[in-house]
Order: sequence, then C-alpha cells, then structure tokens
Amino acid sequence: MKLALLAALAGACLAQQPRLANAKLDTHAVTSGLGREFQSIVAAESGAAWIGYPIHAVPGEHQMCCYSSFEDGAGNRCCRGCALEGTRAGLTVSTVPGPIPLEASGYIVVLFRVENHAVDRIRTFSAECELDGGGLPFHWLTGVQPAESVARLKEFALQADDEGRGGHRRSEPALAALALHADTAVDQVLETLVTPDQPERLRERATFWLGSARGRRGYEVLRRIVTQDASDRVREKAIFGLSVSREPQAVATMIDVAKTDRSSHVRGQALFWLSQKAGQKVAATITEAIDNDPDTEVKKKAVFALQQLPADEGVPLLIQVARGNKNPAVRKQAMFWLGQSKDQRAVRFFEEVLLR
Repeated sequence: MKLALLAALAGACLAQQPRLANAKLDTHAVTSGLGREFQSIVAAESGAAWIGYPIHAVPGEHQMCCYSSFEDGAGNRCCRGCALEGTRAGLTVSTVPGPIPLEASGYIVVLFRVENHAVDRIRTFSAECELDGGGLPFHWLTGVQPAESVARLKEFALQADDEGRGGHRRSEPALAALALHADTAVDQVLETLVTPDQPERLRERATFWLGSARGRRGYEVLRRIVTQDASDRVREKAIFGLSVSREPQAVATMIDVAKTDRSSHVRGQALFWLSQKAGQKVAATITEAIDNDPDTEVKKKAVFALQQLPADEGVPLLIQVARGNKNPAVRKQAMFWLGQSKDQRAVRFFEEVLLR
C-alpha cells in the first residue's frame, strides 16, 4: 500500500514540472482559465518562448522523446532528452541531473512555441523526457483543466487549411496531443473533426487517431465511416485507422470492407493492411526456422515470380506458400503479394488466418 502511494505521489510530482535544462523557467498557477493565462503570456513575450503543461494521457506506452534518445548506456528506455531549439532540435542532448524514471508517469507534456506574439509550433513529449530549452523563457502552467486543454488544442487542429504557412507545425501536433488526452470529451471532438463538412485532410488525420488512441468509441466511429462515408479517400484512411486499433472487431470490419466496398482501390487497401496484420500473426508462430533455411532469398524471388502469373495460377500457389512454407520470411512475402492481388480468394484466406 505504501509503495503504491509513493508511486502515485512520484507521478504527481513529476507531472508538476518538466525535466528541463537550459531554460528560464517560470511557473504559473492557472486560476482564471487556460485561455486567459495563455493569451497573457503570448502578449507579454516579444521574442521566442515556450509554454507548456502536463495532461493525463490515455492508457498505453507513450514514449515520445527524440529518435536517438530511447536508450541510455545501461539499457534503460526513454528518455535521454530533446533539444527544442537550434540545429540540434530533435536530437539527443546532455542529461538533466537526476535519475531517469524507469516507469511511465501516465502524463505527457504539451508545449507551444510562441514568437512574434503568436503560436509558431506545438510539440508533445513524454513527461519523462529531458528537454533542453535552448536558453529561452519557459512558462510552465499548473492546474490546467482537461476540458480547457481540449478546447485550445481543437482550435489549432482546425487550422488544417493553413498548411502553406506552416500549419502542419500546429494542426498535426495539436490533433495528436488532443487525441492522447484521457478525458472522454475528446471522443466527441474527434467525431466532429471527421464529419463531411470538415476539410478532407483533417478528416484523414483524425481517422488515424480514432483508431490508435480512442479504443472502442474510436472503433465505432471508424466502422461508421468505412460503411457509410461518401469519400473514397477518407474510407481508405479509415482502414489504416482500423489496422492500428486494438479492438478485436476491427479485423472483421476490414475483411468486410475488402469484400464489399464499392471502390476497388479501397478494397485493395483493405487487403494490403489485412496482409500486414496476417503477416505479423503468422511470423509470431514460426520464428524458430527463420535462420535455418539457406535458400531464403531464392524462395523470396520465387514468390515474386508467382505473383507475375495469371491470377488463376498465381493466387492459389501464393496461398499454398503462405499456408505451408517452413520459412517465415517466405510466408510473409507471399502474404504481401496476396494483399496486393485484390483477389477474393485472398480475402477468404486472410479471414481464415485472422479469425480462427
């Protein structure tokens, strides 16, 4: 009981302040609303600065640091640090004094870079990630209410049409941060972002986050999109959202799309993502033989040759290879080409593998 309490207190303390170096830290308690406090800081800063706060994240591993910072010399994962400014932005930086947390806190931090009295960029990091502020002012907000954070990030997510003026530095990361909030209000917001009256690019991005972060509610929205939405492109992107969903019904829905969607392109994409999921499942059961077959590359070339045959010859042979070849790399290759075939026999094969 004491250990659990200590762990909870440690997580709460961590969430109150980032692991920060090389920055002019100023802590603000938000007492009159996030919008008012945020705009006050933006108006007061004539140069570049950062504003940040913690949010409680949806369950899962959210190790968001920089690409080269996921392991230290002792083998501990996430996080060694990120530079927020300069030519080293996005690379590993020197460590902040103190131990690296071995357990995730359940929080992530949302950062806004402001310059010329406007938000220039939004970034999201694991609470455990060490940050180098580049010597800039760093305003850390405490007491931010989830609903206020959701509302502010929604504003930036809706800037999807501003791509030509750097909107991707705000809209895309705002959408990601929004989707990772544990607050259930996010589900309703994301549902509004995929409605037909929204820009198609925004709708496409939102489908990914519905699948990857929003659980059962997200799956239900994606199922509605793939069965009812008029846009072939949005349905195609929703298939990818289903492919990253952890909901068990997602596979069956993808199979239905591969069988029945009116667009051959969408059916083909459903087959492709089914093939990826099927390949992962098959490979998981036969890994022992992967290093023992001396003819792997020859057999992979033979699989490619099979897909060049007329469909009535090639597809049954590819299914045979995918079903029974002893080399897992060859099996994976056969499944890839079955996914590209758009053949109903391939759909039936993937259904057998994934739903048995």
